[in-house]
Amino acid sequence: MRMIFSVLFLIAAIVGEPSSQAWAEAPAVHTNRVTQQILPLPKGEDMFHFVIFGDRTGGPPEGVKVLAQAVQDTNLLDPDLVMTVGDLIQGYNGQTLWEEQMHEYRGTMRSLRMPWFPVAGNHDIYWRGDGRQPVEHEANYEKHFGPLWYWFEHKQCGFLVLHSDEGDPGNPGKARDYGEPAQQKFSDAQLEWVRKSLAEMKPLRHVFVFMHHPRWATDIYPGSNWTAVHSLLRDNGNVRACFAGHIHRLRYDGVKDGIEYMALATTGGGTPGHYPRLGYLHHFNVVTVRPDGIKVATLPVGAVVDPKMFTPERAADMDLVRSMNPTPVSPPVKINADGLGAGLYQVKLVNPSQRPVEFTLSSEASASEWIITPDHQHAVVDAGKEKTFSFTYVRVQAALTAAAQAPVFLLETDYLEEDARTTLPPRRFPAQMRLGALPPETFTAALPEMALHGDGGSSGVRVESAHFNLPDGPFTLEGWVHPDKAQPTTGLIAKTQTSEYGLLAENGVPSFLVHVSDHYASAAAQEPLALHQWTHLAGVFDGQSVALFVNGQLVERRPAAGVRRRNELPLYLGADPNEQGAPTRGLAGWIDEVRLSTGVRYAENFVPTRRHQPDAETLLLFHFDRLSHGVVPDHSQAGAHGHLTEKSSLSPAP
Repeated sequence: MRMIFSVLFLIAAIVGEPSSQAWAEAPAVHTNRVTQQILPLPKGEDMFHFVIFGDRTGGPPEGVKVLAQAVQDTNLLDPDLVMTVGDLIQGYNGQTLWEEQMHEYRGTMRSLRMPWFPVAGNHDIYWRGDGRQPVEHEANYEKHFGPLWYWFEHKQCGFLVLHSDEGDPGNPGKARDYGEPAQQKFSDAQLEWVRKSLAEMKPLRHVFVFMHHPRWATDIYPGSNWTAVHSLLRDNGNVRACFAGHIHRLRYDGVKDGIEYMALATTGGGTPGHYPRLGYLHHFNVVTVRPDGIKVATLPVGAVVDPKMFTPERAADMDLVRSMNPTPVSPPVKINADGLGAGLYQVKLVNPSQRPVEFTLSSEASASEWIITPDHQHAVVDAGKEKTFSFTYVRVQAALTAAAQAPVFLLETDYLEEDARTTLPPRRFPAQMRLGALPPETFTAALPEMALHGDGGSSGVRVESAHFNLPDGPFTLEGWVHPDKAQPTTGLIAKTQTSEYGLLAENGVPSFLVHVSDHYASAAAQEPLALHQWTHLAGVFDGQSVALFVNGQLVERRPAAGVRRRNELPLYLGADPNEQGAPTRGLAGWIDEVRLSTGVRYAENFVPTRRHQPDAETLLLFHFDRLSHGVVPDHSQAGAHGHLTEKSSLSPAP
């Protein structure tokens, strides 16, 4: 209690000594901590919000869906009421179609959980076609929507609605056309009603005015008599803002005599596109009313999100889609020795979620290098179903350079829910590419000593499983490593994922793993790898045991018998694949002279060779001496050339 009073005392020192009753009633920050920091309390006066919708018409029929989304957004915000600024229906028609559109609009607005108040626009009033009435659709409007002009009071504030499409007072039977200056005036009858209404609203705290046409804009309405209206509003002393629509673009005309003038864009109406900074967008305005004035904010439709939708089940379902990888179902893209190539490339997309998903797959390949047709495809795939996308490819660049790249595809995904779609982050992936035989000088030309360098994380070289085949039985995996820093877990040369094999390191201590008989058999060293120097590692599986050699010395041999469990994930040099086949736990350092061989190369201690040569047992051999045609060459008969991932490079070896 003493702590609370100390805070109250600090507050009292600022605002003055309160009475004994005020001590009990005054708002306070309650704590049992001693602090010198005064936390300001929120405003305590009465306030409320209301929302204003823009034009619904002039756009495609789907605009009513935008309106429905705005209704959903508004229900989440829970304002006291909703206003409109006219053009509720497409209109410009006869009786039957007008009534159909009226019912559609009212049916959509019926979902609002708070009252809404309409304003008449030209689309709501103008009659086109046979049977035009002298007052056009005014009678229909007042029958189904309400009066053409009116006002009401809410929380000491007045809401004044005007009708800006009365037509030509000198020729009342003429068809309505807001573009004619003679039809841009408020009638004497409406002005007299405004004068009387403002007098009745004189005691209110604030008054807000709503109409369809922004008649104050003389550049649009040269025949307007808004000066007379503004004088009435100004003289009343409590009018704070005028809101209009029609122009389908945000417009703010500033403050005149204490009255703000602003026009809304659209809430489902016609727009040249989504360009918010240009004033073109589907939106609604949120007005915060306090005793001392108002604040207005523009919210794009769809920007209000219900936090209750973010359930763990929904997130897990979308994460299944996000983690799904395209599966090639055709041979890799093939390039001949002359650089040319053509064929069919197919990938399969599976929807693993419980909702339909729309996939869009498009080519981002360089047009100067590849012709990919079609350039994009999209399809909605139901839950648990799959779709195969087929593309023809032609490589038109008759040259192979280090910059040559496999075609890259962009995958865009929308998760389709009952009343909305959620766009997931786009992903890019290269097509699997297979080069023809590389010229002999690729491996025999004198080159500076190079090595693969990665900075951890997603670095490394990817070698597709489809490009080589390690048969069951004994094999040897080896390479030189040069760590730059200590890491908790590192993939050195691996394709492990509850299966297969790899050289890895835990807290710098290297080990060799092979998955046999439903578990990993492992041989490990006792000491961590030395930093900033080269170490040769060799893992040997002889069918009965696994062994690890460090710099040619046997450090451990453990029993291991059984059939190796396989996977289709890539082999990573300098990393380890995750469940989706992406590189993870990359080596921060260097790797060189990676070789995978059939059979047992080392049964006892040996002197490691700094550069390996291919032989009959060699399945893969990477010298990392050069990039050839955009890939890291494999100096084996398999030709399973690898691809550099991000954060990796071939650089002069340390």
